[in-house]
Amino acid sequence: MLAQRLPSILPDLSLEEAVETTKIFSVAGLLPEKEAILVTRPFRAPHHTISDAGMVGGGHIPKPGAISLAHNGVLFLDELPEFKKNVLEALRQPLEDGYVTIARSSITATYPARFMLVAAMNPCPCGYYTDPNRECRCSPQQIRQYQARISGPLLDRIDIHIDVPSVRYRDLAAESDGESSLSVRQRIQRARDIQIKRFGMCNARMSNRQIKEFCPLDKGSERLIEMAVDKLGLSARAYTRILKVARTIADLEEEENILSHHISEAIQYRSLDRRII
Repeated sequence: MLAQRLPSILPDLSLEEAVETTKIFSVAGLLPEKEAILVTRPFRAPHHTISDAGMVGGGHIPKPGAISLAHNGVLFLDELPEFKKNVLEALRQPLEDGYVTIARSSITATYPARFMLVAAMNPCPCGYYTDPNRECRCSPQQIRQYQARISGPLLDRIDIHIDVPSVRYRDLAAESDGESSLSVRQRIQRARDIQIKRFGMCNARMSNRQIKEFCPLDKGSERLIEMAVDKLGLSARAYTRILKVARTIADLEEEENILSHHISEAIQYRSLDRRII
């Protein structure tokens, strides 16, 4: 439910993004009738039985796969450990480079694939590990094997890992509407505008050089991230992810500098790095 609502809070497609997305859907033969150009961000949610060709693209004449059809939008993978390992590993290069190249004997095609990956998984086979109200019946070995279906290199490429606890009935039945998608979207748009003004793109695309230039840390923040890296054994990629997320949190607060509480919050969003069974 949360994943399906993500496009409603994302910034509008720019003209360039809309043209790119429309071209991909046109090549795939999926452009809706009577629509000259797509104006909403795509949302793709392939089933866990999808093949690697269905995910990255393929065929005698290479056509775009799910990751290219999600370009400039959201790719949602539900029950992540149920996907075939080769399908998940095929995501690594597009997540890093933002495009995918499909080679055949007669033709080679390169399609853009810069998407927001959102994935959901249970913490264990029975689904109740860490649940405060239900007892988990899985053994530690079963839990390790289940979580090991997602490789470390793939997890490294996912910026945010969070636990989503079960919702109590009183919260489900509450009449409070909470914050509207419109107000969230406006806040996100302001943060995006700050990033575009800073270097012409969003924080997720920052290079290592740009991270050094735009993510300076004070001594307190440096100590925090040093402790996290040493204690959790974080990789260099996870370290840069934390800095990018912290920079985004600061932008959402319209804060010029990254402060220690931004770093602390970003570290908390690496829950799978902190889980020890």
